[in-house]
Amino acid sequence: MAPSETRTQILDAAEHLFAEHGYRGTSVRAITELAGANLAAVGYHFGSKAELMAAVARRVLDPINAAQCAGLDALLARTPDPPVGELVEAFAGPLFDEMPAGDEGGARTSRLIVTILSDPAEQARSWTGPAEASVRERYLAAFARVLPGLPAEELWFRIRGILAVTAVDRVEVHQQPSPGCASPVAGEAARRWAITFLTAAMNAPPTRT
Repeated sequence: MAPSETRTQILDAAEHLFAEHGYRGTSVRAITELAGANLAAVGYHFGSKAELMAAVARRVLDPINAAQCAGLDALLARTPDPPVGELVEAFAGPLFDEMPAGDEGGARTSRLIVTILSDPAEQARSWTGPAEASVRERYLAAFARVLPGLPAEELWFRIRGILAVTAVDRVEVHQQPSPGCASPVAGEAARRWAITFLTAAMNAPPTRT
């Protein structure tokens, strides 16, 4: 197997296992067994399990970050103060695009994003790449301009809420519904509902202290 192919196989296996079992629940041995590689290959290609987690996260999140940046660029080229709903759609839309219903890759992406948001392991929970940090700061600044009454801390809480709501919705779409429960709505309807709901949440007045 060529080195580049081995690296890809390890990334594929790690993405699958991290999404299913979290960072601490996934061993390097399990990753290499699924990838058909030897244990030393992780160290050779990535240096450590933590660096492998970062590489997996970058591979999944970079296309989303790029689409979010492109959407924001298009809005700001038209006006410096776009409507809140359009900012929400530019930020959340790529999450729906990269996690389509009925697609196993989309299911893994949604589970992995939930892992990154919620896994107690520091290596997963606090991972932030340069591209993600740049996107976060740009959207934070754009929302702050059009929602000047919101304190920065509450604004960032709401932006995190966009990520959480969208990722959890996508996970629900890919899960088998429990007996007696309605199946989650997939496709364009879910996207429209999410944008409407999240725009209302972002537009809500500041919380009184």
